[in-house]
Amino acid sequence: MKARFILCAMLIAAAVCDRASAGALPACGPFGNSPARLIAAVKPSCGAGTMLGPWRDSDGADRYACLYRPRSSDAHGKLPLVVYLHPSLFEAKTITRTGLLDLQDSYALSGDPGRPGFIVLAPQGRKTVHFYPAPDRSGTGWDNWNRFLAVDEPKKNVDAAAIDHFIAQEIATGEVDTDRIYIIGWSNGAAVAILYALNRPAIAAAAVYSAPDPFGAFDDPCPQRPISSPPATIAQVQILNPRVPLLHLHNACDIAGICPNGEKLAAELRAAGVNLRDVIIDSSGKRVSACSASCGTDPNGGLSLLQHPAGAYLGLRHHDRWPAGWNRYLLDFMRRNPLSRRRAPATALPR
Repeated sequence: MKARFILCAMLIAAAVCDRASAGALPACGPFGNSPARLIAAVKPSCGAGTMLGPWRDSDGADRYACLYRPRSSDAHGKLPLVVYLHPSLFEAKTITRTGLLDLQDSYALSGDPGRPGFIVLAPQGRKTVHFYPAPDRSGTGWDNWNRFLAVDEPKKNVDAAAIDHFIAQEIATGEVDTDRIYIIGWSNGAAVAILYALNRPAIAAAAVYSAPDPFGAFDDPCPQRPISSPPATIAQVQILNPRVPLLHLHNACDIAGICPNGEKLAAELRAAGVNLRDVIIDSSGKRVSACSASCGTDPNGGLSLLQHPAGAYLGLRHHDRWPAGWNRYLLDFMRRNPLSRRRAPATALPR
């Protein structure tokens, strides 16, 4: 399939490409990297959904989102909102590959069996420069390298601003249960979903799949350690919503060493007081206790085609498939953690 071909090219190209030279690296600041350099705006195809936009961001790019409403929305009043962030190199329509839309009419994310259904909002990223291995050094995606997400600051991360805008637009319809606004993402979209949830008190919970560490992975020249207090140096960055419940589901053998990088992320966030559920799965989708060393051990991630060719291929295959068999688990985690429970300990699923 097209996605697998692109990811194969990513592995092969990265095996022969050098990392950026130190002289070419940008200067780091209190929020990590400078804003990602814009290449082009992207207008998505929403299929059976409704396209929202254009809304022009502070870089002058027209932004869009796809909206999918359940058939039950008119009958049951306000419903939960699930915000989906797509992987880099792909678009918002990848929501159709997850199986989540198959559940949006019947699953009671509200917690009330008499009020089934949930709304899905899928904002579209832009084409920008990335700090990922080739050929994902640029393309569609999200900027998790600039970590300036202050809520009311007009110069904040433009992707966060776009997500803010489309969530606010949907809330304004009166159809959203604001106690249950959740965020979910895949790969680069998962990284930004984590970063966004950690900085937005209106997000009740986040449940993501296969996220590189948004605070430091691969070729990121300005990694930072997340903390819940004001930073002492630019090597730290404050998160504004550390109480948000997070679930990170990822593969024991994942592309580019995402598993050990995800374990680094888990340790960082737990040290900052974040309630994180870290779930590792094997090739069959069963939960396991550790990463597969054959697919990489570097906590910063990295492609290992030459060292572990078999593991690299398996990681590619695993990363390219959404774990649909875990959809109800992801939704259950979100359902059990509405915003109104924030003052109480976040509900954990059975281990």
